Amino acid sequence: MKFQNPIISGFHPDPSVCRVGEDYFLVTSSFEYFPGIPLFHSKDLVHWEQIGHCLTRDSQVTLSSAVPNSVGIYASTIRYHKGRFYVTSTNVGGGGNFLVWTDDPYGAWSDPMWIDLPGIDPSLYFDKDGRAYYTGADTSIYLCEIDVTTGKVLTEPLFIWDGTGGADPEGPHLYQVGEYYYLFISEGGTSQGHMLTAARSKAITGPYEPCARNPVMSNRSLSLPIKATGHADLVQAHDGYWWAVCLGIRPVPYPDRHHLGRETFLAPIRWDEEMWPIVGNKGSIELEMEGQLLPQSVWAEKPVRDNFDAPTLDYSWNFIYNPDPNLWSLKERKGELALYGSPVNLDDKATSAWIGRRQQHMECTVRTLLNFKPLNNNEEAGLSIFLNCDHHYDIALKRDEGHNTISFRRKIGTLWKVENCVAFDQESVILEIGATPNLYSFRYAEEDGEFKEIGSGEVHYLSTEVGGKFTGNFFVLYATGNGEKCENPAFFKWFDYIPMEV
Repeated sequence: MKFQNPIISGFHPDPSVCRVGEDYFLVTSSFEYFPGIPLFHSKDLVHWEQIGHCLTRDSQVTLSSAVPNSVGIYASTIRYHKGRFYVTSTNVGGGGNFLVWTDDPYGAWSDPMWIDLPGIDPSLYFDKDGRAYYTGADTSIYLCEIDVTTGKVLTEPLFIWDGTGGADPEGPHLYQVGEYYYLFISEGGTSQGHMLTAARSKAITGPYEPCARNPVMSNRSLSLPIKATGHADLVQAHDGYWWAVCLGIRPVPYPDRHHLGRETFLAPIRWDEEMWPIVGNKGSIELEMEGQLLPQSVWAEKPVRDNFDAPTLDYSWNFIYNPDPNLWSLKERKGELALYGSPVNLDDKATSAWIGRRQQHMECTVRTLLNFKPLNNNEEAGLSIFLNCDHHYDIALKRDEGHNTISFRRKIGTLWKVENCVAFDQESVILEIGATPNLYSFRYAEEDGEFKEIGSGEVHYLSTEVGGKFTGNFFVLYATGNGEKCENPAFFKWFDYIPMEV
């Protein structure tokens, strides 16, 4: 049966998956965004529902703003053993490698147990004798035994494989299939040269023999719409078939540039007569693939409109860095999101009145109804398409020289410009961004009025190739006094996310 990729669209890189009976759980990286480590559930490996995050408290995670898109929560691994879920990950710039656990994936996770080991991309393997092994990447792949109840390292790290010679050997995962331990890693860097390679040994400590067909998965040098595939994790479904989840990008040509971030893809695995894996379509990942699918279990689609009428924010919303609870509220006005603009603005690498959700479709439209009464010059609130603090386009209701205006601004690295500014004597406005693969268009309207276009900006300048590194674009609701605290809150009555594609 056929299925469509990606299975989780938008900025959801470095997927890791585990099975519990007939249920599947998956986590992805989150970098500088809070809550950390999105957590998903599925019954069929194709359709996924987000059920929470693993890191939801300041006691669990401190997110650095030193180098946006380069620090924070890197690749995580999720595993299940004897009734308990474990996630191990790295907080780059915020403490290093750690382990959290829960007995209920729908509930809260523990505070981190810090693991005194170097490198990134930690993974866990529970052997049949009950021992827990930890693999990590630190210029090469190493293995050691740890105590998962304390995080204590029990044996000296042993370097077990350097890979096949590709750059940046990382993302190790261990599995046992038949009489062999299989080690899968990624090489070539997380860009167009990305690839998955495999080795195996009859002893967990090695020596590991590489597969003669390495790389076992890569879309490099292929004229396919998916590029940079790698960082895979394997799972055996409850019907016995094997699958891989991996990251990849869908760039806009030419030259290739991508702005949705690295997404999560799925591929079937077969084993050849020598018990080496054949991933996907002879090693490649495609938008439409075929495999021995489980009975489909489709989740109800999320509504287009968020009315902000729940007691907490939907899981799709995120903060940049650790949030300040004094900068937002769902309680001041029932059914509205209030943002209290601080002196920090969108350009500042610091916590601000900023709430965003991932762009998950090349073609989509977002809208919000804003009510805001700016009293002092430079107070503003609005809607942004945001790659990072140095690359974003914004439409805002703003106070400028004693008058309310609708302003459209673009920030591209060290360049910025207010592209358009029109008088607007209302306190309520509908703001809209329309996205296509190559262009963002910005419009505004009075309630029940017709939309007026105020400007547009090329998608190219908000792509990873121009201004990013490891993340993707967010649609952001924000408020700021641009150096001063806003006198009044900005109220967002609703937010629409309207996909124009499947």
